[in-house]
Amino acid sequence: MKRSTLESVYRKYMPDVYRYLRTLCGDDAAAEDLVQETFYRAYVHLENYKDEKVRPWLFRVAYHAFIDMKRKEKRSVVSPHEFFERIPAEDEAGPEQSLLQKESNDTLLAWIGRLPELQKQAIILYDLHQFSYQESADIMGITLSHFKISLFRARQQLRKNREGSDQDER
Repeated sequence: MKRSTLESVYRKYMPDVYRYLRTLCGDDAAAEDLVQETFYRAYVHLENYKDEKVRPWLFRVAYHAFIDMKRKEKRSVVSPHEFFERIPAEDEAGPEQSLLQKESNDTLLAWIGRLPELQKQAIILYDLHQFSYQESADIMGITLSHFKISLFRARQQLRKNREGSDQDER
């Protein structure tokens, strides 16, 4: 079969191939995808075509495309719809709450950015990245007691900033 005749073969046999695949998979969208895959494979493998009858050859190609799709489905992990219902609680709060939370986080990060370097690192390592006291002290290269003092002072400064901000809003 020549490539130029593939279009005429498509026009002639596509409805039959579609009905065959639709019956196999029971899904319109999957059948449409498989029809496209079938004719793509037919186009790619035209050199393997040995003057057989076209219709049976196309149905064989369609069947192999269907089998390949089923094999891929077996390897795929499909999450049940309950999985998507557990998506962030942020969405449950609504867009206004989400925006307020983002503004609050931005303000907090700005305050952290203004802290002295050791205090900033202490807050970031312990409170944001959840390292232990000892791990944080080791990362910073300071003693455990020095780390605890830096963390205490950083938290104290953040409290002052928050209290000052709360009084400004009143």
